[in-house]
Order: sequence, then C-alpha cells, then structure tokens
Amino acid sequence: MLVSLTLHQFALIAQHELSMAEGFNVITGETGAGKSLLLDALSLCAGERADSAMIRHGAAHADIYAQFDVANNALVAEWFAEHDRALDEPDVLIRRQLSQTGRSKAWLNGTPVSLAELKSLGTLLVNIHSQHAQQALLKPQFVVQWLDAMAQTTTLATQTASSYQHYQQLKRRADEIASREALRHDRIHLLQSQLADIEPLLAVDYTDIEAEHEELSNIEALMMEASHGLHLLDNDTDEPDVMTLLGQAIKLCDNQLGVSQTFEQASEQLHLAQQQITEVTGLLSDYAEQQLPDPERLQTLDNLISLGHRLSRKHALPAVDLIEEANHWQAQLEQLENEPSSDAMAAQIEQAWQQYLLLATKLQKAREKAAPHISKQLVQQLQPLALPNARCEFVFTKRPDPSQYNAQGCHDIDLLFSANVGMPMQPLHKIASGGELSRMALVMQVLQATNADNDAAKPMLVFDEVDVGISGGTAQVVGELLRKLGQTQQLLAITHQAQVAAQAHQHILVKKHHDEQTESELVILTDSAQVDELARMSGGVTITEVTRDHARSLLTDVK
Repeated sequence: MLVSLTLHQFALIAQHELSMAEGFNVITGETGAGKSLLLDALSLCAGERADSAMIRHGAAHADIYAQFDVANNALVAEWFAEHDRALDEPDVLIRRQLSQTGRSKAWLNGTPVSLAELKSLGTLLVNIHSQHAQQALLKPQFVVQWLDAMAQTTTLATQTASSYQHYQQLKRRADEIASREALRHDRIHLLQSQLADIEPLLAVDYTDIEAEHEELSNIEALMMEASHGLHLLDNDTDEPDVMTLLGQAIKLCDNQLGVSQTFEQASEQLHLAQQQITEVTGLLSDYAEQQLPDPERLQTLDNLISLGHRLSRKHALPAVDLIEEANHWQAQLEQLENEPSSDAMAAQIEQAWQQYLLLATKLQKAREKAAPHISKQLVQQLQPLALPNARCEFVFTKRPDPSQYNAQGCHDIDLLFSANVGMPMQPLHKIASGGELSRMALVMQVLQATNADNDAAKPMLVFDEVDVGISGGTAQVVGELLRKLGQTQQLLAITHQAQVAAQAHQHILVKKHHDEQTESELVILTDSAQVDELARMSGGVTITEVTRDHARSLLTDVK
C-alpha cells in the first residue's frame, strides 16, 4: 500500500507531500491542472524511464519519494531475498532523482538500485491502467492475454509460447544446415584428404626422423671417424695413444703417493679418466665395427623426409608445425561430422512440434473450460453500467492450416459482444461504441484485479481517466464499483465525473496557481471543500446552492 508520495521540483509542483488513504483515492481538477503528475511520479517510482522535461523550470533536478507499507507482503519479501537485499522495516522507501543532463538515479531504502530491479519490484507495488485501455481491447492479443489472466492459464500460455519458439528455432537451424550442407561435405572431404596425406608423419617424431636420416646418410664416413678416434685412444701399434700415455701418468703419481697428497688426488682422477676412456673406446669400437644399416630403413626415412618437404611447401608451414596444424584439422573434422544434418534434425523438429501441440491442446481446453464463466462475469458487471442487454461470448476458431499456428496456440480467439436485444454478437471492434468500449475496458481491468490470489498482497491499482465515455447514472455505478474494489485493495483514479469522485474514501484536488511561476497544489478535500469541488464538476464554473445540494446528495448516497 502507498503510504505517502513526496514531490520536489517535479513539473508544476515545487514541494508537496501527499498522504494516501487505504481504499479508493480519487484525483480531480480542471483540465491542465496537473492531475496526471501523480501518475507520472508513481510510474517513475515503479521503474519507468525519466524525462528531463519533468523537472520544474529553473530547478537543477527533481526528486520523487514513494513510501509503501509492505507488512505481511510475502511477494515483496521474496523479491528482497532473491535480490540479496535486507528488509528490516515494514516500509519500503523508493527515491528517483531526475537531472537536467537527462540522467536519473534511483535508491531503494537508501541504497542505489538499477531501473531493471526497480521495475520488477514496481510490478508488485503498483499496477497502472492506461486511459487507452479501450484501444487495447481492439487488439486480439490483448483479449487472449486477458482471458489467460482470468483463467489463470498465464503460466501454461508462457510454456506454450516457449515451446513454439523452440520449434521455430530448430526449424531455422535445420534450414541453415541444409543451405550449407554441400559446403559442409566439401570441407569434410578436404580435411579427410589432408589428414590422410599427413598421417605417416603423425605416427613419428619428425625431429627424430630428421636426425636419424642425417646420421644414416653419412654412416660410412662416421664409422671411419669412429675408427680414427679409437686409434688415437688405444692402438696396438708403436704410435703413442691416450691409454698408453695415461698409464704412464698413473704410474708416475702412484710412485709418489706417500710423499704428497696432491699426487694421491691426481692418481684418483687419472684412474677415473682411465675408466671413462675405456667406456669411450668401447662405444667407438662398436660404432666402427657395426653392420651397415638396412637400405630399406634409409628409404623409409627418405620417404618421410620427402613427404615432410612436400607438405611443407603445400601448406607453407615448416614440417614440424604441420603436426599441430593437423590437430586443428582433426578438431574441425570432428565438429563437422558431429553436427547434425538436416535429415538428422527432422526427428528433433517433429518431437518439438508434438510437444508444442500437446501444450497448445492443454491450453486450449483450459481456456474453453474457463471462458463461459468469465464471459458471464463480464455480463454481470456490464449490465449495471447502462448496458442491461449486454451479452458476451468467447469464440474459438481453429486455424485450418498447422502452418498458421503460432505462439498463442492453434485457435483464433474473439470476444463477441452485443449491447442490444435481437442483435447478433460480433467482435468488439465492429460494433462497440466508444462508451461501450470504455465500460468494457474498465470492467475487464476490475475483474482482472479482483481475480488475483486473495491471499497475496495486491498492488495498488491506478486508473487513468477512469470515466472516459460514461456519465450520469452509469458514472455513479462505476464509482460504486471502484469503492467496492477499494474495500479489498488500495486504488487511485483520475476522474471528471462527480458521481465517481463522491464514492472515494479520499478526495485529492489538483489546482493551479498563476503567480510569478505557475504552480500546482495538491489538496485533500473534506466537508464543504469537497462539496464545492463536486458542485464544480457537476455544474460548471458557477457554483450555486442547487449544485451544492446536488453534490451533498451524491455524498449522502455513498454506502
């Protein structure tokens, strides 16, 4: 429930704090006085986008504060928990600030809040019904959405729409795959050919292959070098060799072991050297005396090296880098091979279509079951509004071609209406007058509001220009309807009809002063002041005792 609304430098209002009453609050005032300013301010506190033109002329910025009582409001408490915000008090304070730069800021209980968050919270606090609701009635989609809200099938309708969208997405994907099917096959063939070409290199370490090929290509020369090295280290000829000279040095040092520690250390190192040289001579001997390698092995290496050179030229990459490139080819090939073909997707599309039909059929049955009761409620609320012969009926027409089914289902849904005896019911846009449309719009909004879960805290209802197209006794019935609605939830309405205003639990007058700068003032009317305003609304500019008496009678009739 809205407790108070404070406006600072907002449009024509310099500074004002307005306390709101429970039940039915009404706003009246002459044309141009600024009655819609309160609705604009509430819209901003509910997350609507700001306009710098709303700032009072000469002011740097405008501020709007809205205080809501949310005690025992489980939906608001749940919202705060979901958004990791503390709700320590039974009140929620929303602040919007507008600046001349076009930027706006928002706070929730003193903490900055995004417009997206504020908008989602605002739907739980305020429900604003536009004065153009009667135009919305002419759109088939509005009728369907209203029927779902009344039949409590909105969740099922959302599921049906999501299922249809999933089906459409699969169809589009299948069409895209089919359009590039030939290119996909060509790419798969190319990658398979490239991988088959490079396959021999994938089984070896190309760096090792290059080293082995280099060695085997020069094996005879290397064997001769090994023999020469062996001869220098150890030979049976009279030529001096390393092992002979090393043996002489060891003997020399051993002869001096007891004389100097240096000779002892030198002897140890020379013996180690002798062991290592012995190992080296063994290696060189084996290498020099080995058999020549198999010519087939050399041919195999030649083939691998030649393949590496050819592929390197073909792909403009060093042969060693081709291995990594082949890994990319393999990944691409697997992705393309795993991508479903248009034929493979046919089963998925059919499954999605059947799921959509299942939900659409379930939704349609729920709508058809609820429609007679809902149309009966419409008639019961319309007849007291100077439409005693009103008749309403929902008509469901199945679309002849499944290709015409859409996110709303398989049927066209029309709300048929007749206000006159003996006249056939037809769609609203064909026969309803402006006044009939406005009454229908009002009744539909009231029914939707009262159809909400009684156990849930209901948002404040705001009706803009609630009396469009009505007057006289009909206006009094509308006022009584809104007052009755105000017994279960808070609402605020702008009206030009005295009969409607007289039914309010609180009457707010917006009046304009023309001093140095035009300014609007908000006044809560009681007693004689309320009588004068109702008299003005009934009788025009000149207020007489006759119009005052009429105004008093309106207040006396309030139940």
